[in-house]
Amino acid sequence: MGEKGGTVGEGMRFEEAFPDLYRLAYRVSFRVLGDRGDAEDVAQEALARAHVRWLRLRERPEGWIVTVATNLSIDRHRRRRRLTSLVMEPLTLVDVHQAERIDLARALRRLPRRQREVVVLRYLADWSESDVAAALGVSAGAVKSHASRGLAALRQHLDAGGLKGVDDVRASG
Repeated sequence: MGEKGGTVGEGMRFEEAFPDLYRLAYRVSFRVLGDRGDAEDVAQEALARAHVRWLRLRERPEGWIVTVATNLSIDRHRRRRRLTSLVMEPLTLVDVHQAERIDLARALRRLPRRQREVVVLRYLADWSESDVAAALGVSAGAVKSHASRGLAALRQHLDAGGLKGVDDVRASG
């Protein structure tokens, strides 16, 4: 995973890979959910699922972990929204970014799988292009292409959803 995290190597035992994979799942989940407790729960669930499938995943588990953590986060966000819409009492804490998180989760769901993986790893997990390429087993050029197309599609989905004028996602290096 380069300078952003540890390295999950081929044939590594699950116990050895766990800390780096947990940090990755947590980081992605927190960026989708905005809640530390929920992000910890999602990261734990993603790693529990990885443990069961470890013999198949251990060569390159990062992409799988990011996908599962993203999907679990989106599902948890939906459940949370359903529950809060049923509550009739006033809320004392308000997440000022909740609408943006909902729109982002919806827009991510609409992306093709590979574009979603690249966008999540590159911008939510904050990985370099080379780290994303290595994790997904594609070239750096493919990462750039998928990222460009994915971001364009996200902008289109978010603009259609009424978020015109929201700051664009910018590459972090």
